[in-house]
Amino acid sequence: MLFDFDGTLTTKDTFVAFIRYAKGNVRTLCGFMLHAPILALMLLHRYPNHKAKQRIFSYFFKGTRLADFDKLCQRFANDSREWLLRPKAKDAMRRALDNGAKVMVVSASVDNWVRPFFSGPEERAGEQDASDITILGTRIEVRDGIVTGEFSTPNCYGMEKVRRVKAALTKPREEYDITAFGDSRGDKEMLNYADRKHYKPFRN
Repeated sequence: MLFDFDGTLTTKDTFVAFIRYAKGNVRTLCGFMLHAPILALMLLHRYPNHKAKQRIFSYFFKGTRLADFDKLCQRFANDSREWLLRPKAKDAMRRALDNGAKVMVVSASVDNWVRPFFSGPEERAGEQDASDITILGTRIEVRDGIVTGEFSTPNCYGMEKVRRVKAALTKPREEYDITAFGDSRGDKEMLNYADRKHYKPFRN
């Protein structure tokens, strides 16, 4: 089973939520205002989404020690898990894991803060070990233990989601019966790749 993260398993996009958690409202607002021209061009489809995302990520986190960044990601998950994850989504993941399904969370968000949502000490999806859930997210580049601000993989969006899923499969595609859940344009290719698809699920 393939689950998108932002907007599907969660009630909102976590890219902005994580930055606000890490930097506070004022610094976040100032940072986004500084990048307003790029964001405007992105909305007009004149500037690539992945480049805008990477520039903003770099602005806020370039030069951070990886150990400190990962601790921040864990705290964000611990403090946000209860209100950010959709209850129906957690139930669906729990049932899938209990039934022995292979579960993948496939997200454009940085995997450093996605993974702790399913491996925190207070609550795990389905009360399962994190090894039962494969996290396929955008990966950040690290050199000598320092976050460079660059991404080490393409933004996990659109067709890149399918490429990442294919790389994670251990058997030929025809041996899998795949169900996918998504909520945005970035999930279209993944939903079409699946045998069954659910668009904007888990809403009340």
